[in-house]
Amino acid sequence: MKFLSQLKINKINNGVSTGLQWIKSKGAKLDSYSPVDSKLIASVIGADKKAYEQTLTKAQTAFTTWKQWTAPKRGEIVRQVGEELRKNKQALGELVSYEMGKSLQEGLGEVQEMIDICDFAVGLSRQLHGLTMHSERPGHRMYEQYHPLGIVGIISAFNFPVAVWSWNASLAWVCGDVCVWKPSEKTPLCSIACQTIIQSVFKRNSVPEGVSCLINGGREVGEWMSADSRVALVSATGSTKMGKAVAKTVAERLGKSLLELGGNNAIIITKNADLDMALIGAAFGAVGTAGQRCTSTRRLIIHESVYNTFKEKLVNAYKQLKIGNPLNEKNHVGPLIDTDAVKMYLIAIEKCKAEGGKFIVEGGVLKGKGYESGCYVKPCIAEAKNSFDIVQHETFAPILYIMKYKTLDEAIAMQNGVPQGLSSAIMTSNLREAEAFLSQNGSDCGIANVNIGTSGAEIGGAFGGEKETGGGRESGSDAWKVYMRRQTNTINYTNKLPLAQGIKFNLQ
Repeated sequence: MKFLSQLKINKINNGVSTGLQWIKSKGAKLDSYSPVDSKLIASVIGADKKAYEQTLTKAQTAFTTWKQWTAPKRGEIVRQVGEELRKNKQALGELVSYEMGKSLQEGLGEVQEMIDICDFAVGLSRQLHGLTMHSERPGHRMYEQYHPLGIVGIISAFNFPVAVWSWNASLAWVCGDVCVWKPSEKTPLCSIACQTIIQSVFKRNSVPEGVSCLINGGREVGEWMSADSRVALVSATGSTKMGKAVAKTVAERLGKSLLELGGNNAIIITKNADLDMALIGAAFGAVGTAGQRCTSTRRLIIHESVYNTFKEKLVNAYKQLKIGNPLNEKNHVGPLIDTDAVKMYLIAIEKCKAEGGKFIVEGGVLKGKGYESGCYVKPCIAEAKNSFDIVQHETFAPILYIMKYKTLDEAIAMQNGVPQGLSSAIMTSNLREAEAFLSQNGSDCGIANVNIGTSGAEIGGAFGGEKETGGGRESGSDAWKVYMRRQTNTINYTNKLPLAQGIKFNLQ
């Protein structure tokens, strides 16, 4: 496959890098099998503790130099990274599609997200602003400024094997931090490709070795990072269970964590909705990336007056879905990441049926030519209740639950009535309904959309959610502040020393 050679993917690859060189390690070998055809793509040698320590030491040393580069100069490095990504967009997008299983369009879209966040970060490098405040003491000036944190540890998930790393790294770099990336062991080759792409930029610009570190490996690498007091911030993307473990470990050493965890996202479809538009948002949200997005649509809450009409439209739409090799752009749905994910999909279907769910589009595993990997499944739809235990939990698969409502207050309560709080949407042409959904009494999610689906966020806005989604914010807006430490400064430019709050402390 041409994209493998273009991205310099070898049969066996070192999985540990300090940005300018690859570190030999005696860690476990990670074999990357494509869910597309079950073939072994290549292997990666993960980190042992010695390689981990060597990498962290390089990162520590690099920070002392990197933080002294001006922010616009650091931004120039990120600009060049964006240019290299543009040159390699097709090849990297194909690798993402083949190693992870998402459609080629989504793979290319993920690389475009990387390019976009680089552009955002370049502008940000000249806007790392603080505030100036009036002091209660005459002749005093108060202001706040932001300084780099140090080492930022990035733990990413398989479903977005490159974009989420870039969200964190691009912002952290312009803020003056150095990054240590622990990618998913299910998609190690994507991380090798990214590190290779940025190496050329770093070398020609004499970027200190250790600014961008890569540490492939299993769960233990994430545990080392979470417990390591040298890592100032751990940004972790994954399941709620994983996030709780990371948060606990980091909190025990009073470190900082940024968590992007599970979602259980709903679209409310009102009687005033454009049903054809709602259909597109619901269908893509439910089956895009084979339901393996944290923003995937899991639930449709449909007004009773349009319930049957929309259900019929939905069933007809699912009949048109093409399932197969994601590198074939005619296909809508690719495979799940592995056979373990298929097992979870089948278990969820059985649980839903056991609780009384009625499937109007049946699920199942596809077999035969083109489906030999055993990872291709049918997107399915079940009429269910929001109170079902299986509906309350996130299943990373294309299973969609639909349910009725009578009043908007009831619909919003159903939307909010799950432990997760990532993304949400309402489909309506009624301004009052839209504003009610966005009000303080509306959606309790970090993302709330009107007349678009739950999936597909732009990098300009802060991305993240509430409740069991973790509360973190990445990407746009002022998410950069989490990668820096805030400092309040007061300057006295008089020859007197008045105390705050009018306190008197006179010395004779």
